[in-house]
Amino acid sequence: MNKTFPAAIIIACGSITANGQTTPSDSTGVHDLQEIVIEAPKVIRKADMDVYHPSKSAVDASKNGMQLLNNLMIPTLAVNEALGSIQAAGQSVQIRINGREASVDQLRALLPETVKRVEWIDNPGLRYGGANYVLNVIVANPAVGGSLQLEARPALNQAWGFYMADAKFNNGRSQWEVNGTFKLTENIKSHREYTETFTRPDGTSVTRNETSRGGRLDNSFGTLWAAYSYIKPDTTVLNVHFGVFNKFSDLFRYDGLLSFSNGADDLLLTDSHGDKGTTPRLALYFQQNLPRRQMIVVDFDASYYTGRSYSDYIEQYPGSEAFVTDIHTNIHDRNQAYALEADYIKNWNKGRLTAGVSYSANRNRSRYDNLDGAVFHQRQDKVYFFAEYFHRFGKWTATAGVGAQYTDFFFRESGEGSHSWSLRPQATLTYAVNPKHQFRLSFQSWQSTPSLAETNPTPQQLDGFQWRVGNPSLKTSTSYMLTLRYNFSFPRVNGTFGIRAFTSPDAITPILSWQGERLVTSYENSRGLQNLSFFIAPQIDIVPRWLALSGYLQFRMERMRGTGYELTNNDWSGNVNLRVMHWGFVLSCQYMRAQHDLWGEKISWGENMSIIDLAYNWKHWQFSVGMIMPFGKYDQGSKMLSKWNTNEQHMRLDMRMPYVSISYNLQWGRQKRGVRKLVNAGAKTDASTAGGR
Repeated sequence: MNKTFPAAIIIACGSITANGQTTPSDSTGVHDLQEIVIEAPKVIRKADMDVYHPSKSAVDASKNGMQLLNNLMIPTLAVNEALGSIQAAGQSVQIRINGREASVDQLRALLPETVKRVEWIDNPGLRYGGANYVLNVIVANPAVGGSLQLEARPALNQAWGFYMADAKFNNGRSQWEVNGTFKLTENIKSHREYTETFTRPDGTSVTRNETSRGGRLDNSFGTLWAAYSYIKPDTTVLNVHFGVFNKFSDLFRYDGLLSFSNGADDLLLTDSHGDKGTTPRLALYFQQNLPRRQMIVVDFDASYYTGRSYSDYIEQYPGSEAFVTDIHTNIHDRNQAYALEADYIKNWNKGRLTAGVSYSANRNRSRYDNLDGAVFHQRQDKVYFFAEYFHRFGKWTATAGVGAQYTDFFFRESGEGSHSWSLRPQATLTYAVNPKHQFRLSFQSWQSTPSLAETNPTPQQLDGFQWRVGNPSLKTSTSYMLTLRYNFSFPRVNGTFGIRAFTSPDAITPILSWQGERLVTSYENSRGLQNLSFFIAPQIDIVPRWLALSGYLQFRMERMRGTGYELTNNDWSGNVNLRVMHWGFVLSCQYMRAQHDLWGEKISWGENMSIIDLAYNWKHWQFSVGMIMPFGKYDQGSKMLSKWNTNEQHMRLDMRMPYVSISYNLQWGRQKRGVRKLVNAGAKTDASTAGGR
C-alpha cells in the first residue's frame, strides 16, 4: 500500500493544545447586533487545554453527541461514528462528560443542544492516570424536562448494524437516565493472507504459506445501563450508575490450505478464536464543595466479569478425517475489579493544587478445560499517590507534579509474584505570544502494569509446535515523553505543529525462543523502545460555515531493542475529514490510514478505513445514507521480524457496506446537565486470552 497521501487532501496530525486566554461565556458563538455578525473563535487555547464552543450550524446538523463531535472537526481526532470509535494520532482517547469518565455510548447519548463546550486535553495531568488524550464534554446546567433519542443504522448487504435508545427524565435536582445499545456484526466474510518462515537454532528453515479458503467474523455486543444523579449547584453532586455489558459473540474463523517449502504434504487448516462474557458494573460518585474554593471528590467503581475465551486450531490432510494437529483451548474466567479514588482540589486566583490517592484491585480466577479443569488465581493491587500544582505568570504558565505508584501481583498456585515502586514526574511550560500563537513544552511519564495474559505461567499451545507461556516475574514498565508544540490561529486556519520524543526503556514485549521442539512465545522487560515523531494538525474553513477540512499527518521514526535483536521502523499515518453543510444537508467524507507500531519484534497496524455519509435533518428526525469502505481495501495485520519466525499477515474483511440511518430526537422542557465528575476511579476487569496465531 502507498504510504503517502495526496498533499492536497491529507493535512495534519498531532495534538491540539492550549493558551492562557480566558474562556468566553457559554453561548452559541454567533450573535446578531444591528446587522453585524460577531463570531467567537473556533478554538480558545488555554494553558492546559483547547476549548471548542459548538456553532449553531454544528448543533443543528447533529442529533447526538457523537455527531456533534464529528461536526466540530477537531483536527487530531478521528471520529468514526459508523463504527463507534474515537482515536487521536493513532492512540486511544479517554472520554469524559463533565469530568466523569464515560464510554462512547454515553457520549453518543448526549443531546447536542445541551453541550456548552468541548475541552480537548492533549497533555493530560497526573490525575488522568496516564491517558494519552482526554476529551471532556461540558453539558448544560440543571433544569426540568426530558428527552427521548432513538437511532437505527443497519447495513444493506451484511448482518451489521447499530441500534440505540436513550431516555432522560428530570425533576428538580434529580435526573434519571436509561440507555440501551446493540451492535450487530455477524458472519462478515473474511480471509487471511499469511506467510511465515521458521528458522531453528541449527540454521535449518521451513516456509509455510497459507492459501485462503474463506472465513468469517462475528462481533456482536450490547449494553444496558441506568443512572441517577442529584445536583445541588455549587455545593453537592451525587451520581449512581449501574450497567451491564454483554459480548454475545466475538469470533474470527479462518480456513486455509497450508503448503510447505520442504515438500511436505499440504494440510487443511482451521484456525478460530474468540470470547464472550458479561460484565455488570457499579459506579458511585460524590463531590462536595468547601469554603475558600476547596473541593473534595470521592469515586468508587466495581465490575465483575464472567465469560470464556476459546481457541481451536486443526490441521488435517485433504480427504482424511484424522487430525494431524487438534488443539482446543477453553478458559473460563470469573474476574473482579475494584477501585477507589479521593482527590482534594484547591484554587487560587492564579494557581491550582490537586492532590489525590487511589487504590485498585483485581482478583482473577481462570479455569482451563483443556488442562482437566485446572484452576489458577491471580491477585493484582495498585496504590497511586499524586500532587500537581498549576500557576500563571503573565504570558507564562507552568504545571509540575509527581505521582508514585506501588504495584503488587501474585499467583496463588505457583507462589510467584512481584512488587515494585515507580515514580511518575510530569511538567508543562507554556508561553502565549498572543491569543493566536502559543508554544508549549511538556514532559510526561507513566507506568504500564503486566496484563493477565502476559503474566499467567500456564502453557498454551498455539499450533503444532508453537506455544505461549506468561512470565510472572515481569516488572511494571515506565514510559517517558517530551513534546514541543506550536499552536497557531489564522483567518480560516488553525492548528498545531509539533515534535514528540518517546522512550520506554523497559517496555513489556513478547520474546521468542526454541525450547527443544517447541517455539515458545513469552514476555520480557525489553531493552527499550524509542521513537521520534513530527506532526501537523490543521483545521481549514474553505468556505465558512459551508465547507471545512481537518485532519492530521504524522511521520514517525522508531527503534526497538530486546534480547538478541535491534529493529527500526519509519512510517507515515494520518486521517482527513471533509465536511459540506448547507440547506439541512451534511456530507462527510473520511479517510484514515492506521499507524504502524513497532513493538517487540512485530510491526502491527489497525484498520485503514474510508467512509462517506450524506445526512438530512428535518424537525426531530435525521435521515442518512452512507458507505463504509467506498474505496480502498480493508487491511489490518502485522509483520513479525524475529530471527526464529518471520511472517506477514493481512486480515481482509468484506467491509464495503452501504447503510441507512434514521435518528429521532424528541425533547420536552429544559434539559438537565449530567453529573460533572472531576475524577474517575476506573475498575476494569481483566480477561484471559486463548491461544491463537
